Amino acid sequence: MIRFESDYTEGTHPEIIKKLAETNLEQTIGYGEDEYCDNASKIIKHLCNNDVDIYFLVGGTQANTTIICSALRPYQGVISADTGHINVHETGAIEATGHKILSIPSLDGKIIASQIEVLCNIHFNDTGREHAVQPGMVYISNPTENGTIYKYSELKKINEVCKKYSLYLFLDGARLGYGLMASENDLTLENITELCDVFYIGGTKVGALFGEAVVIKNENIKKDFRYNIKQHGGMLAKGRLLGIQFETLFKDNLYFKISLHAIKLANMLREAFNKAGFDFLYNSPTNQLFPIIEDKILDKLSKKYTFSYWKRIDENHSAVRFCTSWATKETDVLALINDINKTIL
Repeated sequence: MIRFESDYTEGTHPEIIKKLAETNLEQTIGYGEDEYCDNASKIIKHLCNNDVDIYFLVGGTQANTTIICSALRPYQGVISADTGHINVHETGAIEATGHKILSIPSLDGKIIASQIEVLCNIHFNDTGREHAVQPGMVYISNPTENGTIYKYSELKKINEVCKKYSLYLFLDGARLGYGLMASENDLTLENITELCDVFYIGGTKVGALFGEAVVIKNENIKKDFRYNIKQHGGMLAKGRLLGIQFETLFKDNLYFKISLHAIKLANMLREAFNKAGFDFLYNSPTNQLFPIIEDKILDKLSKKYTFSYWKRIDENHSAVRFCTSWATKETDVLALINDINKTIL
C-alpha cells in the first residue's frame, strides 16, 4: 500500500537521524537551553531579520494552546476560519483553556480582512459588549487546511485590521515550508515576521521527527513564555532533540529543499488529475490536492493507495485529499499517475 493520506506518514529526514545518532551520548543541559537550540534559534532569527524570540515545542496543538493562552486575557477569544485547525481538529483544546473560538465562514480555508472588520465592528459597537467574548487575536494557517495560501497583500490587509482593533495576529505554520515553496507564493519568513505578532514553523509535517519552532515578535507575548510552555505540556526535558532537528533542517536550506521536493511531486500529480478531466474542490498550489473523483474510480485506487475522504459531492462523486511530502518517492507518484490514467480509459 502506498500512502498519500497525509504528509507525516514517515519518520524523519535521514540527515536528522544521522545527527541525532552522532550526538546521542553527548551530555547537554535540558529544557531547550542547550547549544543546539541556541544555534537553531540564531539561524531562524537571521532568516526572520527581526528582533524575535524562538522557542521549540513538541507539537502543533501544544504550540497553538500555549501561544493563544500567552496572548489573551481570560475574557478574550480568537478569531478563526470555521475550517481552522484549532476549530475542528484539536478536540476543543483552546476552549478547554477558557478561550472561545470566534469562527468565520470560509469557502477555501482563508479569511479576509473585511470579515474580521465586520466581526469587530459588531462587537465593539455593541453597547452591551462586556457581556460577550472580546476578540483578542486572529488565527490563520498558511497553508490552510485546504492547501490554499495567503498572498502578501492579503496578509498586509489582515495586519492593518488587527492593528486597528488591537488584535494579535498569529499564523499557524504547521506546513509553512510547503506554502513558502509553492509557485504562487510571494511571502518570505521576513515578510511573515514583519506582519505577524507570532507564528510557528512546522517541523512535524516538514521533515522533523516531531516539533515546531515558535517565533515571537510581540513583546507582550514574549513575557514569561517559558512558563506557559511548561504549563501547557509543550516543554521537552531533552530539549536538545528539538534543537538538533531544527538546526539540521535550516542548515544549508534543507527545510526549503525538501519542501520544494513535495511541491514538485504535487505539481506532477495535479497535472495528471487535470489531464484526466477531474475538477478540484479547492485551488491548492501546495502539497495537498483535493480532486473530485467518481466513487467507482476511488474504489479501484483504494486497492493500492491511501488517501483521505474529504467531502461527498453528489451520489456518484467525492472529494478526497492526496498529500505529497518531503519523503514522497517520485516512483510512487508516477505509479499513481499511471493508475489514474488506466481508470479513465
